[in-house]
Amino acid sequence: MAGGGAVVAAADGALASGYSSEITFTVVMSCLMAASGGLIFGYDISITGGLTQMQSFLEKFFPDIWEKMNNAQQDAYCIFDSQVLTTFVSSLYLAGVFACLIAGHVTRKVGRRNSMLIGASLFFVGAILNTAAVNIAMLVIGRVLLGFAVGFTNQSAPVYLAEIAPARWRGAFTSIFHFFLNVGMFVADLVNYRANTIPVWGWRLSLGVAIIPAAVILVGAAFIPDTPNSLVLRGKLDDARASLRRIRGAAADVDVELKDIIRAAEEDRQHQSGAFRRIVRREYRPHLVMAIAVPVFFELTGMIVVTLFTPLLFYTVGFSSQKAILGSIITDVVSLASIAVATLTVDRYGRRTLFMLGGGVLLVCLVGMAWTYGAQLGSNGGKSMPRGYAVAVVALVCVFNAGFGISWGPLKWIIPSEIFPLEVRSAGQSMSEAISLTLTFVQTQSFLQMLCSFKFGAFAYNAAWVVIMTAFIAAFLPETKGVPIESLGAVWAQHWYWKRFVKPTPPPPPAKQTDGPA
Repeated sequence: MAGGGAVVAAADGALASGYSSEITFTVVMSCLMAASGGLIFGYDISITGGLTQMQSFLEKFFPDIWEKMNNAQQDAYCIFDSQVLTTFVSSLYLAGVFACLIAGHVTRKVGRRNSMLIGASLFFVGAILNTAAVNIAMLVIGRVLLGFAVGFTNQSAPVYLAEIAPARWRGAFTSIFHFFLNVGMFVADLVNYRANTIPVWGWRLSLGVAIIPAAVILVGAAFIPDTPNSLVLRGKLDDARASLRRIRGAAADVDVELKDIIRAAEEDRQHQSGAFRRIVRREYRPHLVMAIAVPVFFELTGMIVVTLFTPLLFYTVGFSSQKAILGSIITDVVSLASIAVATLTVDRYGRRTLFMLGGGVLLVCLVGMAWTYGAQLGSNGGKSMPRGYAVAVVALVCVFNAGFGISWGPLKWIIPSEIFPLEVRSAGQSMSEAISLTLTFVQTQSFLQMLCSFKFGAFAYNAAWVVIMTAFIAAFLPETKGVPIESLGAVWAQHWYWKRFVKPTPPPPPAKQTDGPA
């Protein structure tokens, strides 16, 4: 395994030097509250998949699509090909991109917790506006506010989780964000399943439920501590020590961990240029590459199909609107189970193992879907897919969700949140999330048109990318399990390729000798 010796040495050294691995009540509550940002993000992702084929919603805002759904001669691949519809869906992600560009700077100045409070406030206002919408313009404005909220919470919450979690459980704690994201998707599909049966105003129920978790996060985030890393970076040493004692336990010796954080902050202050200019320097080359590669590959796994457009996917193979939403609920349950498995195994078997396993599962499923659609639905979408093959599509999507849920799903949040040195951490996380949201915007704008044009070839396209990304991870991502977040420099410095860029971490200065009693 690449960098395996560095992992063992850094992890053993951290444990021997006094890092606490205790999981306190404050840590648990803080992590749950921070991860709840993922819940409302997941809700906003999945709610649109059900809305875009819900009768009450389409009749009010997109009557032309409702007419195509009831046209027996319509090409099944092209029913939902509408730029106005995709603008409604994708406006959230475009706004999120712009928010990410400023969220890193804001988070660095005001702290991780306060950045999450800003995001929760925007979630609350955006959800109210969407619920009260009377035209498409109000829908889009509400989605834009939700997008700004996503930019702040997705930038700050994973970093918050990584910084307060004990080193040996960091992967599990950070993966909670993705677990909550999928809980939000599951709740959204349950709400859509009920709202789809309500004529005229059912869509308002779907959008309005988002107000509840937004309010809970807004209130709850005010009572959790900020991370000691963020407090030290802002010069609040006493507050940082108090925060460490809250999250590590009153009896824990926090001096060793605090000294490492202070050392990282001192290194940060030695740099005169801004974090975004700094991250392009040679010594940060591996971090920059991963900040770009991980979100790019994440978006190219085919996740757009199984998150935003699952009900539409099932509708194209012949299921009714209500059964399509039910199928999406089933896939949500599979996702939650697989993420729970990832949470329990990521710190035992490591990040690389889960990447390899997930890559194999995704490849098989995407090839299977490409063949099934091509052979049974045809190249013009004019065939009716036999029920047995339609059920096979549901099964393939479920297995895809399982593979995604144990690999790229949670690891997309874990890797960027932990690999960056403190001096570029906010900038790196902002860059990673901005790239991810940009690509999600592009895909939500183009996937339905791509499905209409490429037909079953859209799945083969993603399968080819899965081969490339799995090979990349095998060659260039070192294992990071169990290593304290401020000690990961040793891992990169011993990697077969990245060691030519990364400067070895200097040993801590020896303790000063004090005179004994006379």
